[in-house]
Amino acid sequence: MSNKPEILEEKEMSMYEVKEEISKIKKREAEVNFRVQKTDEYLNTFTFLKQKEYKELVKKLKDLEIPRLNDKHILKIVDILPLNVDELKVVMQGYPLTINNDNLKKLVKTIKDNVPEKE
Repeated sequence: MSNKPEILEEKEMSMYEVKEEISKIKKREAEVNFRVQKTDEYLNTFTFLKQKEYKELVKKLKDLEIPRLNDKHILKIVDILPLNVDELKVVMQGYPLTINNDNLKKLVKTIKDNVPEKE
């Protein structure tokens, strides 16, 4: 038997979900390695929604039922939180997906209505 780790499942995770998993690891482990510490620092810098706000925003974006927009797109949008159509277009450039302007505006409006002002 080999010591090579086996991948059981691949799943898209948002920065908020990674932050939650790191929190569990830190509770479980007496000491965490350098990569976990650096990842945690990064996430604390670039995530500012509370867990409840994050989950509500994901649900509201899903409820818009925009054609071809799936979970991985929504998670990326929530990670970046674009506040105008141009920013959203830049985020979506990484995917072979076309979203019409009306739907882009709906997404941005939903984000603006559900994200507290950045401090």
